[in-house]
Amino acid sequence: MEVMIPEGYKSILSVYDTQKAISLLKRLFEDRLGALLNLYRVSAPLFVESSSGLNDNLNGYERPVSFDILRSDATAQVVQSLAKWKRVALKRYCFFPGKGLYTDMNAIRRDEDELDNLHSIYVDQWDWEKVIAPRDRNADYLIKTVQLIVNAMADTQRTLQSVFPQLSVLPQISTDLSVVTTQELEDLYPDLDAKGRENAWVKEHPTTLLMQIGGVLKSGIPHDGRAPDYDDWQLNGDILLWDETLDRAIELSSMGIRVDAEALDRQLTIAGCDDRRALTFHKMLLNNELPLTIGGGIGQSRLSMLLLGKAHIGEVQASIWDTETIDTCRNAGIILL
Repeated sequence: MEVMIPEGYKSILSVYDTQKAISLLKRLFEDRLGALLNLYRVSAPLFVESSSGLNDNLNGYERPVSFDILRSDATAQVVQSLAKWKRVALKRYCFFPGKGLYTDMNAIRRDEDELDNLHSIYVDQWDWEKVIAPRDRNADYLIKTVQLIVNAMADTQRTLQSVFPQLSVLPQISTDLSVVTTQELEDLYPDLDAKGRENAWVKEHPTTLLMQIGGVLKSGIPHDGRAPDYDDWQLNGDILLWDETLDRAIELSSMGIRVDAEALDRQLTIAGCDDRRALTFHKMLLNNELPLTIGGGIGQSRLSMLLLGKAHIGEVQASIWDTETIDTCRNAGIILL
C-alpha cells in the first residue's frame, strides 16, 4: 500500500463543491451514456445466491463477502460485479438487439491488495450491458462502442466545466481514440511490466483502448487477469486515459463483447475452471439460452477523480483506510470523505 502525493497538490474545489460536482457529473454522464448507447436504467441487486453462479470471481482469487440468511438455506454473496446478472436480466426483460440497460453497482472488494490513490475496498461503477446481433461480435463494433463512451466522458467534462469554471485548468479529454493490443504493447516494451507498458503508451496516446486482456502473451504471462466466463478474451479491452494530476494512466472501464457458447467452452478449459459448467448461468450460456451481449463497468469514483483533478480516490468516495494512508493524506492537506 503506497499513497503518492503529487508535488504542490491542492484540491481545485472545496469539499462541499466537490460533493455538488460529483452529483452533477454522475447525472450528466448517466444521461449521456444512456442516450448514446440506447441504454435504460434498471435496479440491480447488492447480493446474489452463491449457488447461482451469477457472481464474478474477477481475477480468480478475490473472496466475495458472504452471509447466511435467517429462515433460509441460501448463502448470499455481495456482488463483485454484475457482468453475469446483467446478461440474465436482459433475457428476463426481453431486450432486443441494439437495446441495453445500465445500473449503479456497489461492491466490496475485501481482498483488494493495492489500497492506494486509485484502489479502495469499496467499488462504485456504472454497470451496463447491451444485446447485440451475431454480426456485431467483432473488433470494429467494440471500438465504435468505446468511442461513444469516450464521447460521453468528454461531453460530461465540457458541461461540468461550464458550471465549475475552476476545473477548466484541467486537460480536456481527447476523443482521438488509440487502439492497441496487449501483445503489441509487450512487443513494443519488452523490458517493462504490464503497468509500465500502459503508462509508456498512454502518455503518448492519452485516450486508449487496450484490447485482448486475459490470454497468455508470447512471454508466457497474461497482461492482466480476466475471468473466463464473461469477456471474450479476443474481443475485450480496458479504456485507459492519461491523468495529469497523478502523471499516470488510469483505467476507467473494463469491458468487452461477452463470451458466446464457443468462447466460454474454450476459456473455461484454458483457465482450468471446468467445474463451473455445472452452475446455472454457465449451463444457460453453453445451451445458447442467453442473448449475445456487450458490456462493462465504468468507475464512478475514477471518472470523478479525473474530471475534478483529484489525487486520491478517498476524496470522491467514503471508504475505510489504513492509518498510514490517513496520516499521509492529512499531512498533505487532503480530506478523505
